[in-house]
Amino acid sequence: MPERNEPVFDPLQPGEGEAVAPTGLGGPIDLALEEAESLEKKLGDAPTGPGELHPSAASGGRARSLWSDAWHQLRRNPVFVISSLMILFLVIIAIWPQLIAGGDPLQCDLSKSQQGSAPGHPFGYDTQGCDVYTRTVYGARASITVGVCATLGAALLGSVLGGLAGFFGGWGDALLSRVADIFFGIPVVLGGLVFLSVVTSTTVWPVVGFIVLLGWPQIARIGRGSVITAKQNDYVQAARALGAGNGRMLLRHVAPNAVAPVIVVATIALGTYIALEATLSFLGVGLRPPTVSWGIDISNAASQIRNAPHMLLWPAGALSLTVLAFIMLGDAVRDALDPKLR
Repeated sequence: MPERNEPVFDPLQPGEGEAVAPTGLGGPIDLALEEAESLEKKLGDAPTGPGELHPSAASGGRARSLWSDAWHQLRRNPVFVISSLMILFLVIIAIWPQLIAGGDPLQCDLSKSQQGSAPGHPFGYDTQGCDVYTRTVYGARASITVGVCATLGAALLGSVLGGLAGFFGGWGDALLSRVADIFFGIPVVLGGLVFLSVVTSTTVWPVVGFIVLLGWPQIARIGRGSVITAKQNDYVQAARALGAGNGRMLLRHVAPNAVAPVIVVATIALGTYIALEATLSFLGVGLRPPTVSWGIDISNAASQIRNAPHMLLWPAGALSLTVLAFIMLGDAVRDALDPKLR
């Protein structure tokens, strides 16, 4: 009897009308052609492994970095948009106050002392007969200059010292911690009264130097902790195992991944430093005339709040809005850079 060549069934080979599609579970299975096409479509729309990102999280086929992802979140945050527009407006009038105020903040007329709103002078006049509107606009320059310069100085000094102490450790880390504790124990207002009372300069730089002197320990402590956390990650250990030097590891691997908390703290601190400058100027040890400052105007108007409340209302309102804008910006940046808050 002739032998019949019957096909041998192989479960790993597709039959007629069937296709092979990977499941990711260890091997292929036979699926109907329609099911395979449906599965392929689904797999094309979703991540296929832990190392891949969803297409909605990629830009141009590439995964977003921390900073690009943070910028993507910030653009959709109304708090960031509103605070950024407010800060942009304040910076513009601080650089070019003559765009919206055509008068001279130092030109005064005693015959108009404490008068209210008048045509061309919507905020009225102060005790010396100076235009409150013009002085409020020009006061933004000194306050924002102090805030920005003090923040940059404190952030640079604190992040460098804190980063080096956290990365290398040892006696340098212990010494920095004890020095920072000493500065933390100095009351800010009392320290300003003692430090600035002996300064006769009428510029903003003594106030900036004092704020940097008392502001760097906070940022140094934040930067130190962030660097200690970052240097324990696997990619830093891998770079060390491959022979990377301390400088390369610190600048290429540790610092970029540890700078986010410093940026958040510095952004929020900027508004605090502006308020601190106004406080010191109010007490008479910060900025001094002829410098135009919101703190100076608030100090001059405090004794006349019953007779001419407009003298206090406008500079105090401008100060409050400025501080609020920077604090809102800091909160938005914190929410964008901290994945736990998303």
